[in-house]
Amino acid sequence: MVPPSAFEQMATLLNQQGSHADIEQLAKQIRKGLNPHPSGQMELNIPEMENHKLAGMQHKYRQTLLFFPSQGQVCHSYCTFCFRWAQFVGDKSLRFSSSEVETLHNYLCLHKELTDLLITGGDPMVMKTHHLAHYLECLTKPELEHIQTLRIGTKALTYWPQRFVTDADADELLRLFEKLVRAGKHVAIMAHCNHWRELEPYMTQRAIQRIRNTGAEIRAQGPLLANINNNHEVWAKMWQQQVKLGIIPYYMFVERDTGAQRYFEVPLAKAWQIYKQAIQEVSGLARTARGPSMSAGPGKVEIQGVTEINGEKVFVLRFIQGRNEEWVQRPFFAKYNPDATWFTDLQPAFAEEKFFFEDEYLQMLAAKNALNLIPN
Repeated sequence: MVPPSAFEQMATLLNQQGSHADIEQLAKQIRKGLNPHPSGQMELNIPEMENHKLAGMQHKYRQTLLFFPSQGQVCHSYCTFCFRWAQFVGDKSLRFSSSEVETLHNYLCLHKELTDLLITGGDPMVMKTHHLAHYLECLTKPELEHIQTLRIGTKALTYWPQRFVTDADADELLRLFEKLVRAGKHVAIMAHCNHWRELEPYMTQRAIQRIRNTGAEIRAQGPLLANINNNHEVWAKMWQQQVKLGIIPYYMFVERDTGAQRYFEVPLAKAWQIYKQAIQEVSGLARTARGPSMSAGPGKVEIQGVTEINGEKVFVLRFIQGRNEEWVQRPFFAKYNPDATWFTDLQPAFAEEKFFFEDEYLQMLAAKNALNLIPN
């Protein structure tokens, strides 16, 4: 799953019975080469307050804040394709996490443009309910009325559904959801689901039912993965099953340019074909699934199709979300490249020198880098 050159380096060192320190140092070098924080997460996403960086948060899009509670930075499942792998490798310098409830509350109060809080990880559902409530009950306060939606990203629904059914504090967790719903919050469980078989167990279906009974909704998203779900039949059946169970299909993601991408990546042209064929096989209620979507540095870029314009074969693209809201929904075009697997593999179509947003995005990077050179 790592590049062949990195594999050979490590194999050689192990065969030579290298020291533990040398092995650890090489492992760190290999990890660094696997792009642990893609899409400008470290460079652009970390917000500041009173000239201090808030290391356990990300604020990439105007309306949404990501928060990484320190107790939730492990997971029920360590998927080898997870783009958050850097949270789990034991290197604190790579990890996003925070236990500062007051800082979260103050940042939310200061930023009235925020409407959504996304609790992420790791997996927040590894946390005991009283820890989760410690972060979330502040949302019921009048000064946070502008926070309309709480999202919780989790794999627990399919890897540990007992969290919502038989765990000692499962009922307490559901009461927390009910409390937030009664307070007028839209509570959305963002379930990571990669295959329809994950939805088959009785315990999973019972967990889905119990969550929905609180007034919370469940949205499902997952990456398109070679060797796992890279055919349209799997996606169509999964979306149909989700609708049947009352889950809203939300995203088909392109595997990010990080970690073991080379093993799981699917060419963008094939990804679009899989999405198109799957969407054609489902009813309108399942066509809420957007994709194939790339969470790239400038924003979430959706592949809308492959077509030919004035004799040139092109990808048709659009921003679902962007660092500049003016970019959103604006169609643009890239040269057709059958081997491209990520946004940075694409080049502008029609002999254009650059994409319409590139200059502004580079200015954002330059401005942030300049700020980072100024000591706090």
